[in-house]
Amino acid sequence: MSTVLIVDDNLAVCTALDLLFSLHGLKTLLAHSPDEALAVLDESAVDLVVQDMNFQRDTTSGEEGVELFRAIRTREPELPIILLTAWTNLETAVTLMKEGAADYLGKPWDDRKLLTTVHNLLRLHAATRENRRLQSARQVVRRKVAGAFDLCGLVYESDAMHETVSLATRVARAEVPVLITGPNGAGKEKIAEIIQANSSVSDGPFIRVNVGAIPAELVSAELFGAEPGAYTGAGNKARPGRFEAADGGTLFLDELGTLSLEGQVKLLRVLQTGQFERLGSSQTRKVQVRVISATNADLRAAIRAGTFREDLYYRLNVIELHVPALASRRDDVLPLARAFLDGAHSFSAEAERALLAHPWPGNVRELQNSVKRACILAAGAEIQPADLGLQKAVAPGTEAGAAESDKEAVQRALDNANGVIAIAARELGLSRQALYRRMEKFGLAA
Repeated sequence: MSTVLIVDDNLAVCTALDLLFSLHGLKTLLAHSPDEALAVLDESAVDLVVQDMNFQRDTTSGEEGVELFRAIRTREPELPIILLTAWTNLETAVTLMKEGAADYLGKPWDDRKLLTTVHNLLRLHAATRENRRLQSARQVVRRKVAGAFDLCGLVYESDAMHETVSLATRVARAEVPVLITGPNGAGKEKIAEIIQANSSVSDGPFIRVNVGAIPAELVSAELFGAEPGAYTGAGNKARPGRFEAADGGTLFLDELGTLSLEGQVKLLRVLQTGQFERLGSSQTRKVQVRVISATNADLRAAIRAGTFREDLYYRLNVIELHVPALASRRDDVLPLARAFLDGAHSFSAEAERALLAHPWPGNVRELQNSVKRACILAAGAEIQPADLGLQKAVAPGTEAGAAESDKEAVQRALDNANGVIAIAARELGLSRQALYRRMEKFGLAA
C-alpha cells in the first residue's frame, strides 16, 4: 500500500484528504506544520507528499510552503510533491514546477483530478524506484565482471552489450573457435581483444588480419606465408604467414565473409589439423592457434548462395557472439561519447540530446570520429550540436532523400580524409570495397 503525507495546518483539509485517499486504498500520514512534516519524513517511508503553501493565519505569500518544498527536495530529490493553496501565485507556481514540483492545484480541489494525479504519480514513482533498483543490481554485476576479467577498456552500460561481454568472458578460456557477428564499427574487434586477454594463451601473440583488405590473389600468401619467388613480387626471401606469427596465441580474422572459396578450403584444413603449406612449398607446417573470426555478412545467406562453405561455417561457429548495432543500445551512446572526449571539453545538454537522437549508422566508429571532430572544432570548452557535424534524419519513405543523405555522408567522409579511401572507409564503418561501390554509385571521386 502506498503512503501519502498530507501537510496542512487546517484540520478540516487534513480530514477531507485523509478520508478521500483512504477510500481509494491509500495509507495517509498527517502533519500540521513544516517541522512536523520533516519529522514524519525522518521516521516513515513516504511515497508522495501533498502540502499546503501557507501555515500561519493571514499569511498568503507562500514563503513557508516554498521553504518546506525545498527542504523535502533536498532530503528526497525524487519524492513527488503536489502543492495545494487557496492563494494561487502564478510566479511561485512556475518557479516550483521548474524545481521539480509534480503539480500545483488550487483549493477547493477537484477530487477526481486530484486522485488521478496522485495515482499517476505513485505509479511513476514506483517505476522509478524499480528502475533504480534494477540499475543498481546491474552495476553490482558489472563491477564483478570488470573485477574478475580484463575488459580491455571497454565502455558500456546497455544490457545487450553486457550479455555479449559476459558470454565472451565465459568462453575465453575454452579452446574453441569463436565467430563474432555484427555491423561494421560496432566493436567486434574489442570483443575479440577481451576473449584473447582472458584466454589461456593471453601471453601469446594476438595477430589481427583484415581479410577484406587483402587482394584475393594474395590471401594465401598473407595467411600461410610464401617461399621466395612464389608469386610476382614475392621477393627473394621466405615470408612467414599470419598463422605462423600467431603460433601459440590467437589469430583474429576480420571480414571473414570476403574470403575466397579457395582460401576457405585452406582455412578449413588448418582449423581441422593445424597444418598448412606456404605458397610455393610442399613442406607441411603445423601450428597451434586459437582462431577468432568476425563478419558483418549473413554467412547463412552466403552458404545458400554458394559463396561460403557450410563445413567451414560450422567449424568457425562453435561459439557465436553478436555485437548489436549502437542504434539498438542507446544506453551506451553517452558513456562512450564521454569516454572519447579529450579531457578539455564537455557536452552541452543540447549536444547530448543530439547524440541520443542520431541513428549512428556507422556505430561506435562514427561516434568516436564525431566526438574527435567536435573537440577540434568547438569554439569553447562546451561542445554544441553543430560541432558534432551529424546528418539530419531523413523523413521515412523518402528514398531519394535517403540516397542524397548517403551521398552527402560519403562525400563528407572523403573530404575529411583528404581523399584517403582507407580513412574515409573507417569513418563510415565500411570496407574499402564497399566504399568504392558507393562512390561509383554516386559518381564521386576521391
